[in-house]
Amino acid sequence: MEPFAELGSGIRRLVAPNSSMMTGPGTNTYLFGKKEIAVLDPGPDIRSHREAIIARAGAPIRWVLATHTHPDHSPGARILAEITGAIVLGRPAPEGRHQDATFKPDVFLNDGEKLETGEFVLEAVHTPGHASNHVCFLHEATNWLFTGDHVIDGSTVVINPPDGNMKQYIESLRHVRRLECDALAPGHGELIHNPERAIDWIIDHRLERESKVAAALAANPGLTIHELVPCVYTDVDKKLYNLAERSLLAHLLKLEEDGRAIVRDGLWQTT
Repeated sequence: MEPFAELGSGIRRLVAPNSSMMTGPGTNTYLFGKKEIAVLDPGPDIRSHREAIIARAGAPIRWVLATHTHPDHSPGARILAEITGAIVLGRPAPEGRHQDATFKPDVFLNDGEKLETGEFVLEAVHTPGHASNHVCFLHEATNWLFTGDHVIDGSTVVINPPDGNMKQYIESLRHVRRLECDALAPGHGELIHNPERAIDWIIDHRLERESKVAAALAANPGLTIHELVPCVYTDVDKKLYNLAERSLLAHLLKLEEDGRAIVRDGLWQTT
């Protein structure tokens, strides 16, 4: 994946140098506009990346936005805004160890609210699930949705309770599908040109996993989450069981919310 790309008229992408198992090639930072620039997801606070953003902008940076406040997406916002005098837009960080408490937006974005400029319009689409404060952005001229970690290229994301919520995640995916976007621009990876197929794959994958969880509960009642992981994630390397445990908890909490599972003293079973 190229570290810089012109995606369309007034839309550019820079990839932050934070590649890893969790971030793929790195976090995508998007620049909108030519005369006045909006920066979406400036990524971690990495000086070289911040300098690249300013250099590639080639014009005053007026706005800095974040899809959510996980540490690979928003920490670069604070210093970038201080240097440029930009307005920060988004939703503040919820409580939690894996949240960027430095992200303090000047403008709180409700669902449907817009950043309207002389060059482009970005509409906020609240998509809780991966994070309670997650917002996608619809670029009106192209009908592209900039999805952060709600939908990423070629993979699924971890849903990590208590801030992550599997039920909300699936509902938000269905909401995004109904938008009938022409493309999805994810927070990691390349443009997705068949949004419906990508979203359907994620929903099907999550519901298939949910069925495995329900079947494992029925066959093995009264187990802890730790004990259930190998029963459900037979297709996952044991080295990833810690991550799988977080996703399993998200699935179990959804089953509980749906009235299909209960937990007593840390032991799960079907209803």
